[in-house]
Amino acid sequence: QVQLAESGGGLVQAGGSLRLSCTASGRTNYNYVLGWFRQAPGKERELIAAIYAGPTSTYYSDSVKGRFTVSRDSAKNTLYLQMNSLRAEDTAVYYCAAKQRGGTTYGYWGPGTQVTVSS
Repeated sequence: QVQLAESGGGLVQAGGSLRLSCTASGRTNYNYVLGWFRQAPGKERELIAAIYAGPTSTYYSDSVKGRFTVSRDSAKNTLYLQMNSLRAEDTAVYYCAAKQRGGTTYGYWGPGTQVTVSS
């Protein structure tokens, strides 16, 4: 069983930066894919970044590519999302999630953390 908990959200001005963290209890080794999703008011939840291990590779949606960076510290069982050049449209609840490698569905979710970008 994997449990996830996000932290690091908050209020930031447009153009600023935030770093989100997601701590996992239970092992999320190379058998798991870790992702960051977000859901803005009135919109569907979208996958914005993911990181795969063995070998390490990353995925970014077009909306965040070049501004956000996903990384993981396996020793600390922690996933990160560095968010730079934030825009008002990045305002959303951000979730980390995990799925088993080769799986199609993210089955483990954190409760989410609010990110608000003021323009």
